[in-house]
Amino acid sequence: MRTKDLLKPQSILLHADITEKQEAIRTLIDLHDQAGNLSDKEEYTKGILAREEESTTAVGEGIAIPHCKSPAVKTPGLTAMTVDQGIEYGAPDGKPSNLLFMIAAPMDGDLHLEVLSRLMMLLMDLDLRAKLLAADTPEEFLQAIDDAETAKFPDEAEAAPAEEAPSAATHKILAVTACPTGIAHTYMAAEALEQQGEKMGIWLKAETNGSGGAKNVLTPEEIAEADGIIVAADKNVKMARFDGKPVVITKVADGINKPGELISRILNGEAPIYHHQGGAEEDSSGAPEGESIGRKIYKDLMNGVSYMLPFVIGGGIMIALAFLIDTIAGAPRNSDFGTYTAAAAFFKTVGGYAFSFMLPVLAGFISMSIADRPGLAVGFVGGYIATVGSTFADPAGQAAAVSGFLGALLAGFAGGYIVLLLKKIFAFLPRAIENMLPILILPLFGIILMGAFMCAVNPAVGALNTAMTHGLKSMGGTSQIILGIIVAGMMAIDMGGPFNKAAYVFGTAALTTGDFNIMAAVMIGGMVPPIAIALATTFFKNRWTPNELKSGPVNYIMGLCFITEGAIPYAAADPLRVIPSCVVGSGLAGALSMAFGCTLRAPHGGIFVFPVVGNVGGYLIALAAGAVAGMLMLALLKKKQPQSVPAKQAAAAA
Repeated sequence: MRTKDLLKPQSILLHADITEKQEAIRTLIDLHDQAGNLSDKEEYTKGILAREEESTTAVGEGIAIPHCKSPAVKTPGLTAMTVDQGIEYGAPDGKPSNLLFMIAAPMDGDLHLEVLSRLMMLLMDLDLRAKLLAADTPEEFLQAIDDAETAKFPDEAEAAPAEEAPSAATHKILAVTACPTGIAHTYMAAEALEQQGEKMGIWLKAETNGSGGAKNVLTPEEIAEADGIIVAADKNVKMARFDGKPVVITKVADGINKPGELISRILNGEAPIYHHQGGAEEDSSGAPEGESIGRKIYKDLMNGVSYMLPFVIGGGIMIALAFLIDTIAGAPRNSDFGTYTAAAAFFKTVGGYAFSFMLPVLAGFISMSIADRPGLAVGFVGGYIATVGSTFADPAGQAAAVSGFLGALLAGFAGGYIVLLLKKIFAFLPRAIENMLPILILPLFGIILMGAFMCAVNPAVGALNTAMTHGLKSMGGTSQIILGIIVAGMMAIDMGGPFNKAAYVFGTAALTTGDFNIMAAVMIGGMVPPIAIALATTFFKNRWTPNELKSGPVNYIMGLCFITEGAIPYAAADPLRVIPSCVVGSGLAGALSMAFGCTLRAPHGGIFVFPVVGNVGGYLIALAAGAVAGMLMLALLKKKQPQSVPAKQAAAAA
């Protein structure tokens, strides 16, 4: 919030003829009352005087900033006064105070601290103080502050003032946000874009394609009236509806980190006109021009992962609960463990059904991302063939030829490109029978070719899977600890990005082969960054801005729920210090998890699945050690927030 939003010309008194502190306080309170900021003047006066009794709010250098939080504040506000000869206000440096501000803040939040901090950052400028004391009109006084604030915080100046771009209020921009998991990035990007639009005086509506489906869905009328659309997504979204409109297509991280830049591209006419190529609603051709092959592969893979996760998480947690039930029941650890009791058998059986869909769904939606809906059936069939291990010698399947997760990945990409190839081959068909392509020709020939492809690759990929499984199981203690450091550290490198997703996919793939310790290291690596940041904002407050301190406690919850993305705003603000600290903390936690032999059969859930963790005591120790290590490293690397001597005194006075 900028100072001019709180301080109005009618709330400024210049060259006041005042000689006593109490008179100055009453005058500043009267200005608040006249501006309509107070609902009860007497109650607010009691709050101000009580604050002064604790310690003086004069900070030295001629500055005094009386303030208080009070239920009597109806509207947050600021009043100001200059006194040429100065008054004795009990300043630490013994100097009289000639520049006074009074902050009226409501009970909710810490607005008085934010305003106090901002004022002191501005008033460190000797030139500004001289201009304020010399001002002859309230407008001149307010303009001097606004000019200094614009120079000090240029990003706000570029984004905010409607008077600098009055036409912006007439603009309407739409946005669609989506990330593979649909848990955090999706909503963070939507919020960042909407907030930036509000700052720029632009009507902006963001549709979120989250794990619970599309919310705040864009209507045809809104699309027709929009100046342009921002698609910030790491998976495919419905694009046909935007045909003929200016569209900026980018990754979801840009929606979080560069909302102003994306909106400006629409306003400046830099967004290309989107032309839908026909066919399915779920369009994969909406990629930015010049998109790299790696980026395209990542988007296709993440599209499959996003649809796979509900099956993995739901089924995996049910299977884990089955083992927990049998453990509580004292079931023998034999081949029936997990199905020994009726309740356990129910959870393990139904969970197993859900879990068995993991690979077909992964392959199907990767294929669909590449080739639209005609690729779905082809990919599904390929994913299922990967789970049974079909070969030319034995189409029914062989255990040694089960290609598993790697096979499903191959099937997904192969299925998509098989369908694209078939579309080109059958492009000669007359328009009269073209409609038969997606419902007869593409599925039929696509499934035939997919079956042949998977029967050819299954033996080799199955042998590779077997070798990897044996290698992981034969790892000694040192090798497992190193693996734990790697996968847990990857979870903290980009906090929901490609490295994070690669580690998570590796962990879920390991579940299918019975390597439950890898998933334990992966999850603890994702829990540490938000918790480490929450701890650092709790115990080392002078390393953070007021806004960062306000958001800090939320990261306790996000970390315990295994939502690594809670750390993103902090990492984006200071990546060179925050990311290494989080990686070190996560790596330590992963190493300890492996060293303690912790296991996890559920692929998500955070603290809510701790009851099914193998060696939960060791797991808690590993989590605490990693979070504390991350906190301490943040405390060492993060610089204290820059403050002048007066600013430090202001903080003490607060």
